[in-house]
Amino acid sequence: MPRSPTQPISINRIAARRIWLRAQRLDERAPFGDGPEAVARAVAQLGYVQIDTINVIERSHHHILFARIPNYKRSDLKQAQSIDKSVFEYWTHALAYIPTADLPFFVADMKEWRSEQTGWFASVAPADLRKVMRLIKEGPLSIRDIEDDVLRDKDHEWASRKPSKRALQLAFYRGVVAVSERQGMLKTYDLLLRHFGWDTLPKAASAPQRVAYLLDRALRSQGIVSLDSICHLDAPSKAAVRKLIETRMRRGELVPIALEGAGKQEHWATPEIIEATESEPHDLVHILSPFDPLIIQRKRTNLVFGHDHRFEAYVPKEKRKLGYFALPVLLDDKIVAAIDLKTDRQNRTLLLQQWSWVGEGAGKKTPRAAWKRRIEDELHRFEAFQLGE
Repeated sequence: MPRSPTQPISINRIAARRIWLRAQRLDERAPFGDGPEAVARAVAQLGYVQIDTINVIERSHHHILFARIPNYKRSDLKQAQSIDKSVFEYWTHALAYIPTADLPFFVADMKEWRSEQTGWFASVAPADLRKVMRLIKEGPLSIRDIEDDVLRDKDHEWASRKPSKRALQLAFYRGVVAVSERQGMLKTYDLLLRHFGWDTLPKAASAPQRVAYLLDRALRSQGIVSLDSICHLDAPSKAAVRKLIETRMRRGELVPIALEGAGKQEHWATPEIIEATESEPHDLVHILSPFDPLIIQRKRTNLVFGHDHRFEAYVPKEKRKLGYFALPVLLDDKIVAAIDLKTDRQNRTLLLQQWSWVGEGAGKKTPRAAWKRRIEDELHRFEAFQLGE
């Protein structure tokens, strides 16, 4: 039986970047093709695409897909979700689009929600839940379709005054209803089984299968992984994932990695990934969402790219350094800038609020003039996307 090496394989930051960019498919211009099928392929590769409400520029889920699908149209995601049903919405570390093929890995969570009603959903009255379920049995339903709620004071700034909204959310987490369509942030719900045309929920993945799913998803989308990157905001899963990693190392399916600058933090990769570290950077510029998978794990991004990105939308204005909604700029295999943008939809233009050189772009001996021209060229394409359909 093959065994993993006793000494970790040393990988420098440049090689780590290229491995991660390959896994994220940010080293090619159009790795997934076009259309709704490209959306499905992109979500499958990434594992999930985070949804966020902020829309000073296009919302994160559209932005993340545009970075990997140059001819992306918002209608492509709508078709993938509502017609092809190749993706669905559920909670990973945040609300996200997930491949429908992966739904069995979330069934256990759905069933756990059915036996628990605490925290955020403690205020959901059984009568409110019965009401929304009675209405949705008649056909798909959005919160705007419910006009007879008795409004109440909010108990949280993100809450709604309509009791039915939280009742719908609880039914969603329980896997009783699914988001069948989305217009902006307005969700239309349908019975999950009716939406997918199923008689019953898929069989829940076993606990070992779910652990393998978490590890395999991370290996596919990250290349080199750590316990923190595999179990992002999911600390309870770390012990089981660590055990599986040790099993795969004994089989020679994973090798330990000594990642430059990581200190004692352990990393792993498949032998096949390590053999592909010689790939050259491509001549590409990407303006990324702060919720992009390359950015959302801030410590990992800083370790590999040398940029500690600050998300400052909730930071007081006087304390901001990069701007309200700064977007990291990936140039070849380097993060070199962060630009704070805002879409002026009324006047149909993209406003540049602030430009900051960061990461390798903050160095003194850098070809900033040439980099700036390349970034501005990409900004024109990005503006066309912002103001498109």
